[in-house]
Order: sequence, then C-alpha cells, then structure tokens
Amino acid sequence: MAGMRIEQRLAERGLELPRPAQTPAGIELPFPWVRLWPGHGRAFVSGHGPLRPDGSVTSTLGKVGADVTEEQAYAAARDTALAMLASLRQALGDLDRIIAWLRVFGMVNTAPGFTRTPAVINGFSDLIIDLWGPDAGSHARSAIGVAELPFGIPVEIEAEVAVD
Repeated sequence: MAGMRIEQRLAERGLELPRPAQTPAGIELPFPWVRLWPGHGRAFVSGHGPLRPDGSVTSTLGKVGADVTEEQAYAAARDTALAMLASLRQALGDLDRIIAWLRVFGMVNTAPGFTRTPAVINGFSDLIIDLWGPDAGSHARSAIGVAELPFGIPVEIEAEVAVD
C-alpha cells in the first residue's frame, strides 16, 4: 500500500506507536495535541513527552545528568518521537501525509551543569530523519535545558510539519 510507507518503516525497525497519551488524573489540557491549519498545509504539534506502549507517562523520570543518563534521555527523546507520531497519525489518519518536518523544539530537564542537550534531542531527530529521509526529515531545531518539566519527564518536544 502506497499510503503505509512510514508505518512499514516503523515495523521494519521493530517500533510500535504507543496508544494515545493518558493525561494523569486531575489534569485537564485545554488544547489539542495536534492543531491542523487547513488550507496552509501545516500541523502544529503540542509538546509531547515519552510514553509507555499503553499511553501512560514513562517510568524514566528526573533530571538528565543526575537521575537520568544521557543515553536514557536519548532513548526518551526517541520514545517522544513515537508518541508524537501516534498523535499525528490520529489527527491526520496517515503518517504519509507528512511531506516535511519543518521545526522541532526540544526541552531537556537538566541537572545543573548538563550542557549536552543537543545530543539528547538527537534521539528524536535521528528517528525522524531515518523514517522520512534527509530531505523531508531534516528540520530546523532548538535543544535547550530547563529547570523542570511536567511530571518530572526528562524531555518534552514540540514540532511543526508540512502536510498534504
């Protein structure tokens, strides 16, 4: 099927998308995970964090450089990409509608002195470029360290994609 190219690539890599994010009890989010801008070919993706396969928040929590290793944080950024792809599939119906990744903004929950935030967010970028290729997958990007992230997650990432 021509419309399943990205899903096939995920399967070939042994990767599965998690179920939709489960918001923790008592938390209400007054915004969508994906905001489509019809007529302009854009989808704006709200900040996502790493999820377990059932859609619950990851068990890898804490500050990178203290509680979480750089390697664990890289894996969490990769898991965040999978969570974002699950939201995009739900919003778009087909991941092959994404024709280009335009912008990625990565935030890393850092311990004082941890400065390797770009290496952490590479976990996200490496997967996207692997799945979409260097032309459609390459994106403008920032990777910053922050004092805290929601629920103690190690990374949060938002994005903008071009869609057909």
